[in-house]
Amino acid sequence: MNQTATPNEIMETSANNAIQTFYEDVIKGLTTTPKRLNSMYFYDAVGDKIFQELMDCPEYYPTNCELEIFKTKTAELAQTIMGSGDAFDLIELGAGDATKSSFLLKHLQSQQVNFTYLPIDISANVINYLTVKLPLTIPGLKITGLNGQYFDMMKQAAALSNRRKVVLFMGSNIGNMPVNEAVEFCKVLRNHLEHGDMAVIGFDLKKSPKTILAAYNDQGGITKRFNLNLLHRINRELDGNFDVSQFDHYATYDPETGACKSYLISQKEQTVTIGNQTIYFAKDEHIYMEISQKFTITQTDQMAASSGFKPVDRFFDIKKWFVDAIWVAE
Repeated sequence: MNQTATPNEIMETSANNAIQTFYEDVIKGLTTTPKRLNSMYFYDAVGDKIFQELMDCPEYYPTNCELEIFKTKTAELAQTIMGSGDAFDLIELGAGDATKSSFLLKHLQSQQVNFTYLPIDISANVINYLTVKLPLTIPGLKITGLNGQYFDMMKQAAALSNRRKVVLFMGSNIGNMPVNEAVEFCKVLRNHLEHGDMAVIGFDLKKSPKTILAAYNDQGGITKRFNLNLLHRINRELDGNFDVSQFDHYATYDPETGACKSYLISQKEQTVTIGNQTIYFAKDEHIYMEISQKFTITQTDQMAASSGFKPVDRFFDIKKWFVDAIWVAE
């Protein structure tokens, strides 16, 4: 007799699969030369809290720059994405708590614009939170939350309606990839869109190297804690035995390439056990943790052209440290 799995059993299976994928990614990264860890795993419950601290620290400018754009240029942004006034779906990749996009959502709703908000996030908790909270704070908002990987969920969004799509990809998340990977990402994004669809992409721009480096090497050590928390997470969830005190955080910025990179450095020769796997670290050996790529406007225009988009507008913060670029799919 066939038995249907209970919701609790489904959730347990999903959690076990996630832990197994986490373990496999960690072991693969730490047995590669040079060693590396995937920055997507920064964001557990503890990591989320530390990142909130980081966004509030004085040196970390990107969040405030983009928030300024969405606060002060809401009407102009809305006018651009509304186009000729047809109904559309507003898709946000990696929606998080929707703090910035809420300004846009409220304005569109106040203007009685015909749109549906489709936040996409890998975190089920985030999607549950948004689908409950936003209709309370923005009465009448039509929202359909999509929990999963970006492009899998964009296929679902396309199946839900044939209306024009406007995709938000903010927070300089495009900078979490090297430039060549970012271009490939934009090409895949374009392949999920139709002619005339739009993308709003946040880019952190090149500026004083000291300003950039300070944002990823703050005096309060929040970035250091944020990076080291991934080692704590491996200990907590994967039966690791990292002596976290024996690793230090190191950040670099190359003004020529625009690449800001973070590493963890082993302070001594040591071995670490994760599950049944033993990893050797030489003294001063590094783990590559993440990249935060910075761009020029010319680069963003070239990325658009090479991935099938046409740049149609740009919105800057007052310092011109950050830009939200509006692209139309050609």
